[in-house]
Amino acid sequence: MTIQGVLPPKPDALCALFAQPKPVIGVIHLPPLPGAPRYGGEPVADIYAAAARDARVLSEGDIDGIMVENASDMPFARPDDVGPETVAALTAACLEIRSVSDVPIGITCVANAVIPALAVAKAVDARWVRANQWVNAYVANEGFLDGPAPRAMRYRKAIGAHDVHVFADVHVKFGAHAITSDRSVDEQATDAEWFDADVLIATGTRTGSPTSPEEVHEVRKGTVLPVIVGSGLDSDQVDRLFGVADGAIVGQWLKHEGRWWNPVDPARVERLMTAVDKYRTRE
Repeated sequence: MTIQGVLPPKPDALCALFAQPKPVIGVIHLPPLPGAPRYGGEPVADIYAAAARDARVLSEGDIDGIMVENASDMPFARPDDVGPETVAALTAACLEIRSVSDVPIGITCVANAVIPALAVAKAVDARWVRANQWVNAYVANEGFLDGPAPRAMRYRKAIGAHDVHVFADVHVKFGAHAITSDRSVDEQATDAEWFDADVLIATGTRTGSPTSPEEVHEVRKGTVLPVIVGSGLDSDQVDRLFGVADGAIVGQWLKHEGRWWNPVDPARVERLMTAVDKYRTRE
């Protein structure tokens, strides 16, 4: 079956952003930031230094991209409740990362705070933002979340961030999709393309849970955009998932003991990228 795009063709965002095919994006899960309930008053310099250490490990392990996330700010705020203190701390952390690494970076500001993420991205010259729910709506852990695409795209235009790409989840983890249960995954993928996302993401049900090849196939059925996996890739899953996906975001598995809150483990980065390089060589 030939898939027809729903918008005029545009350049492949993954090719524009990354030198290698099947790019692997490592995640830096920041410690609790000022203003978050779990923030204990630690010097912010320690937060930024930890982010820089993770960035060095990822860069030295030949990772293709780095995504920075305020992952410890739970319970996550709804998008309109994300404060300037979070934007400021994310920006400062990213600038520290940029000082030690020239790997392309992207921003995730949870929960689904795409406009704050765009503000950070513009300030630090990041290349993409991640939107957990770009179109339609779902019931997340934070409550009802609707797609920010119309507001976010106008904000991106207003700040001149046309070179910041949108990576959008389809059928996102951590939530209930009863609102859109009458619409298939491939239809939701078409919706995300229609609202001008650049890359689509297929995930498992929770952080680190495997993304099934079937989920990737369902997303692919509805779009001509690149599709990457957003969870569950490890050194043993490269052949299985890269056979159907165009790249991957990897967070939890790259950390010491496979715990997302731990520092990045250089041995795990090496294992994963060795498996990825072998796959690329065969392809």
